[in-house]
Amino acid sequence: MRTSTLIQGGKAVVRLMGRFDFSAHRDLRDSCSTLLESADVRELDLDMGGVEYMDSSALGMLLLLKERADAASKRVALHNCKGTVRQVLDIANFGKIFSIA
Repeated sequence: MRTSTLIQGGKAVVRLMGRFDFSAHRDLRDSCSTLLESADVRELDLDMGGVEYMDSSALGMLLLLKERADAASKRVALHNCKGTVRQVLDIANFGKIFSIA
């Protein structure tokens, strides 16, 4: 998985591209750690539009990210969720945990 980040007005948009599975753990952690530590960032928006595949380990990574964001008083939202990625999130009831669009 590849990531790119854009920070604008207190919001960081992290664009995820490729397969979101256990092999993406380091990329996601590296992309989000600095953002979670930054006082300038209040919200993390994960743009899932480029995600081709997502498995249960990705769900676990999202939960860990949410936990770390909550501890840092930051908000996490998931955007551009479509196709099978949206189905996986819906089946896991992630709409009760995250704002999903």
